[in-house]
Amino acid sequence: MSAHALYVTAAYGITAIVLAGLIGWILLDQRARKRELAELEAAGVRRRSDKVAKP
Repeated sequence: MSAHALYVTAAYGITAIVLAGLIGWILLDQRARKRELAELEAAGVRRRSDKVAKP
């Protein structure tokens, strides 16, 4: 394997690892935000976009 092929392979590998990490981070953060939203809604806090105001 030439030095150029090794460089290209390493660049693609590092890029794949970084992208997988970012996707994982986004999915974990999404899960946390959904959990926070569920806790707020359970506590009675409503969204501003909620058209139906429940007393």
